Amino acid sequence: MAIWLTENSKIIVQGMTGGEGTKHTRRMLASGAKVVGGVNARKAGTVHEGLPVFGTVAEAMRETGADVSVVFVPPAFTKDAVKEAVDAGIGLCVVITEGVPVHDTTEFWAYATAKGNKTRIIGPNCPGIASPGASNAGIIPADITTAGRIGLVSKSGTLTYQLMYELRDFGFSTAVGIGGDPVIGTTHIDALEAFQADPDTDAIVMIGEIGGDAEERAAAYIERHVTKPVVAYVAGFTAPEGKTMGHAGAIVSGSAGTAQAKKEALEKVGVRVGKTPSETARLMREVMKSR
Repeated sequence: MAIWLTENSKIIVQGMTGGEGTKHTRRMLASGAKVVGGVNARKAGTVHEGLPVFGTVAEAMRETGADVSVVFVPPAFTKDAVKEAVDAGIGLCVVITEGVPVHDTTEFWAYATAKGNKTRIIGPNCPGIASPGASNAGIIPADITTAGRIGLVSKSGTLTYQLMYELRDFGFSTAVGIGGDPVIGTTHIDALEAFQADPDTDAIVMIGEIGGDAEERAAAYIERHVTKPVVAYVAGFTAPEGKTMGHAGAIVSGSAGTAQAKKEALEKVGVRVGKTPSETARLMREVMKSR
């Protein structure tokens, strides 16, 4: 069992013929993921990495039965690529692209909502989603962990990898890198809801970072709806006020968005918060050993 991405998921890659698309298509295939084709209107009808290239997402879905798209399209064209995936009615669209204008993200998120939220968008500026032993859609390394019963949701790609590796002996049901941009398609709360409902996820690791109020909102959701143990880490305790750290979503203004404020909100609802990624892994290890 996994959330959103399973061994039966059929993946297409928008932008497969580009440099990044090619590299990560190879990696996904090597991991055992069922990548069934790519999309590039200018190269439709050709074969790339042994896979057919289609002119549109709709055509790719019709010919292959694909239900997941991974987007490696340059920022200027990402909005149109996502809207095309939404129009085709694909179930999951994983947007890896970094540097997408926030206005564009807002527009394609609103577009998906207006279309009835039939397409779940993960990202942009994210590492994707991996269900170890089952499938891998994005750039998360496939060999750093094992299948298990921990769910992970994270704003940070690098910290996603670190926690997956440090807890590899317990393993993960699914790891979701939601991205750290100010506007994203899938939130901490979305993932918490899915992990809470997943019978094969026993505990949840949540990784946040400075900026915005996503972690505070997640804390409020956990208090009301999550009965499974949650362990968290918030990156950015030493970040100076008013300075963007890493990307546009990670900025502190006064007391709003600080790591300390997020930590306090989470601890108030019973979430154990690690001071470092390794301490967070240790806390989760204690949770799993006690079950």
